[in-house]
Amino acid sequence: MARKQEVLNDVVIKFAGDSGDGMQLTGTQFTNNTALLGIDLSTFPDFPAEIRAPQGTIPGVSGFQLRFSSDRVFTPGDACDVLVAMNAAALKTNLTALKKGGKIIVNTDGFDGKNLRLANYPEGENPLENGSLENYDVIKMDVTKMTRESLKDFTMGMKEKDRAKNMFVLGFLYWMYNRDMDNTITFLKEKFGKKPDIFDSNVKVLQAGYNYGDTTETFTTTYRVEKAKMQAGSYRSVMGNQAAALGLIAASQKSGLPLFLGTYPITPASDILHELSKYKNFGIRTFQAEDEIAAISSAIGAAYGGSLGVTTSSGPGIALKGEAMGLAVMLEIPLIIVNIQRGGPSTGLPTKTEQSDLMQAYYGRNGECPMPIVSASTPADCFDAIYEAVRISVQHMTPVMFLSDGYIANGAEPWRYPTSDQLAPIPVKFKTELGHGEEKYLPYLRDEKLARPWALPGTPGLEHRIGGLEKQNITGNVNYEPENHQLMVKIRQEKVDKIADYIPEQKLDSGPDKGKILVLGWGSTYGAIKSAVAEMQGKGHAISHAHLRYVRPFPKNLGDIIKSFDKVLIPEINNGQLIKIIRDQYLVDAKGYNKIMGVPITKTELVIKLEEMINS
Repeated sequence: MARKQEVLNDVVIKFAGDSGDGMQLTGTQFTNNTALLGIDLSTFPDFPAEIRAPQGTIPGVSGFQLRFSSDRVFTPGDACDVLVAMNAAALKTNLTALKKGGKIIVNTDGFDGKNLRLANYPEGENPLENGSLENYDVIKMDVTKMTRESLKDFTMGMKEKDRAKNMFVLGFLYWMYNRDMDNTITFLKEKFGKKPDIFDSNVKVLQAGYNYGDTTETFTTTYRVEKAKMQAGSYRSVMGNQAAALGLIAASQKSGLPLFLGTYPITPASDILHELSKYKNFGIRTFQAEDEIAAISSAIGAAYGGSLGVTTSSGPGIALKGEAMGLAVMLEIPLIIVNIQRGGPSTGLPTKTEQSDLMQAYYGRNGECPMPIVSASTPADCFDAIYEAVRISVQHMTPVMFLSDGYIANGAEPWRYPTSDQLAPIPVKFKTELGHGEEKYLPYLRDEKLARPWALPGTPGLEHRIGGLEKQNITGNVNYEPENHQLMVKIRQEKVDKIADYIPEQKLDSGPDKGKILVLGWGSTYGAIKSAVAEMQGKGHAISHAHLRYVRPFPKNLGDIIKSFDKVLIPEINNGQLIKIIRDQYLVDAKGYNKIMGVPITKTELVIKLEEMINS
């Protein structure tokens, strides 16, 4: 049967189903397939908080949103063009995010009486039959039945057969969007090559889904999205936590420091441990400690011994590491503390994104305990941002907090990865002998950066004492004198402030140097701000965008940039944290836009806010 092929510019698909339906795997495979074609993309995985919520319930819905386009994209999209709903709960949870007239691909088996009750539909009401979806293009498929039919010759239980139904949907979508299935077959071979029944069944169902689209006369159109116009180079799809791990490896190689990760698992930071554990060939050591305190303490010990010490966590774990972070500040040794933020307080929303740990990073330790803060803006940016965090840490002899969040950590985008010669070197110099005129080792004698020497334990003549008690200036001896304590507090703060002399000045991401509104952001709001500002600029408004990587200290020229605009808007996925710091340091009446729902800010929301500010 002849079918027409339609070329689309931009598509947003949301895969949604029970947490056992394999929606994350389906979305990831479609993402990888998209990336291989050179199409720009952005993803937003949406996990349920429970490890295994009751099957068929709304809390158990797992989602994966993917936007792909022949133009550059910076967000996973405000609304979906296509919703894949494997059951009634998935439809109910995500229908409001679907554009009017959008496609709904439903597994009709997930809309029986039991599933409808679990999704809290009124008795006797079925959205597939009551006309409530008449404004959408509904594609009904009994995915479960067709999966079982395609596997009728396989001697495996019905439960095992049903696990493959996500492959049926994936195969159908590959047909719909004119895709090749080879990359997914290769993935299945690598994953299940030693289990031929599982491999063969998944491939069989994948092909059955493709053939269903190809042979069913109901479907008259396939779609294609052209390759995006992107800067020439070698690309791969990368998630934020993957990019952070690779950035740490690169920094280890460029600094010559062996990498040691001391950590304790926590959502959404655990994948950095999983990723780094694969690279023992680079001399990387990963240690899963018994708790967060042991984790950071082991990393401090590794740093004292001359390694690149790293510890990873999220808000609740960072709270537990607070005392040990203070020890690292007092010792003045390099240490990378990775905080992949999530909804809080306490254990809060373990799988939902938030930017609510900025104040914790700034002030969340006892005493005067300043620490540089570096923030990533996108999944790919995690590589460069954490590489820079390492440079600051080892060259200024200070622990550094690296901030990401669940949206960045689990999201994916194309990454034009650098070659080794494109990475700036990170020179590290250990003190190996007494200096000229130095009769004994002075561990707190500082250089022009106010950084103290890094002397490895066991170096002859450089024996010295460490600990959390206040140090005497220069000698490092324990000292309780009031004047000395004030001096050391001031020096530690000045050392962090002085880092501003060694980081780039702030640049505008877009827009004029002066204008009506500056949108100032940090972290994962980057894509939404960039997209919203671009739309407003297209309407002729003098709006500019600046996005911070260096959050403590700020770039030296940030104050001048802020003063060049009539109004400042600071969007954050928290209740207003950066805005408090900006108001305090620059005495500017900045306005906030805050969303605290466990999901990212959308472009549309910011466009509405900016239009309000323009008209006020």
